[in-house]
Amino acid sequence: MFTPEILEKIKKSKFLITGGAGFIGSNLVEKLIALEAAKIVIVDDLSTGFIENIQDFIPLPNVEFIQKSITDYEALLTAFNDIDIVIQLAALGSVPRSIDNPIATNAVNITGFLNVLAAAKENKVKKVVYASSSSVYGDDKTIPKIETSTGKPLSPYAVTKKANELYAETFADVYKMDIIGLRYFNVFGPKQNVKGAYAAVIPIFITNLTQNKPCSINGDGTISRDFTHVSNVVYANILAACATHFVKHEVFNIALGDKLSLNELYQTLEGEIKTGLSPIYLPKRIGDIDNSQADISKAKDLLHYAPVKTTNEGLIETINWYRSKSIMHA
Repeated sequence: MFTPEILEKIKKSKFLITGGAGFIGSNLVEKLIALEAAKIVIVDDLSTGFIENIQDFIPLPNVEFIQKSITDYEALLTAFNDIDIVIQLAALGSVPRSIDNPIATNAVNITGFLNVLAAAKENKVKKVVYASSSSVYGDDKTIPKIETSTGKPLSPYAVTKKANELYAETFADVYKMDIIGLRYFNVFGPKQNVKGAYAAVIPIFITNLTQNKPCSINGDGTISRDFTHVSNVVYANILAACATHFVKHEVFNIALGDKLSLNELYQTLEGEIKTGLSPIYLPKRIGDIDNSQADISKAKDLLHYAPVKTTNEGLIETINWYRSKSIMHA
């Protein structure tokens, strides 16, 4: 999967992961530990992440956990000292959450992001990789989505991710920093939070079906997404972190490069879990785009990225993970 050069770089590098106790972050930390990274610093305020996601990692000699928010600039200045690579994953996710509370979303996703870039600049961090989002495509009708064609943002969350890309490009140009943005497309997999009002559709569907409860679909179910297993996103982050051939800010779509409607997703999950239940259809949510599918050719060409797990493989693995968790907590 990784070249010998990348594996060697990982072993020599000191990583800092913001949002490292979250869904994607904890999966990334686990992979970096397996690849024997020299040091891994996790910064997370546990507002949306969970200590359970990283509790097995914290005692390790090359892992350090700092419970701070990216809104705390002074804390970041200290934490980023002697760090080679920062991977910025901390954010308040969810389009509906941003519509309900745009001020909190702005404070973390824009001001917090600016703090990360500024702290990285002051500490002369060699590389910053950050999480952008497919939401930046907004009302653009192009399918599949290509990095050079974005539309009008449809939610405060999308605005924050677009602002992240603008700030990253400016910092790269003005301060000569090496910064890469990754536009994630509907990531799913183990450790994704199923609780709360802003949980993602796949963990909700799996949890409800395994408990023989009906599932709700917003809209008529024809809305499609490029559902992307977290292992693909982890792989892309490491490739971006270790890339040495960029001299300016770049953004990449990170996805499977395919699409699945909500109806097809439900049918796939129900076919695997076998409840016989039919979904309940609700009104479409404000801020949701109709269709999303990524063109991943740029990431393939420049990052040498290729998905390591298909959607169906990822769904089966994720079902089994949630089943194991329910058995453990029964």
